[in-house]
Amino acid sequence: MPNTSRNTRLDLQEEPTRNDAARQIVAGFATTLPTRTNYWRTIDTALADITDLANTLARTHLDYADLLAAARATLGAHLDGEDDPLSYLRDELQAQRADR
Repeated sequence: MPNTSRNTRLDLQEEPTRNDAARQIVAGFATTLPTRTNYWRTIDTALADITDLANTLARTHLDYADLLAAARATLGAHLDGEDDPLSYLRDELQAQRADR
């Protein structure tokens, strides 16, 4: 039966716990079904990638939010007649490049 839940948002706080539980299940299967060990190793590797992907997604969300805030500050600065309203965007882009 397909999952009909409309709430499909990723909970980045819960993800490590669920990932650890899944890895323990895979380790248990690998122990009880040793002939399939290569399959279980592949699954375990894929599960390890989930944590990295979730961290990358969280970082991307923060970068996007910061860039959006800088864009709003730029628009506000322009409306206020500041000399260099684009400085907000330049500073944010420079900060994001420095974090890489």
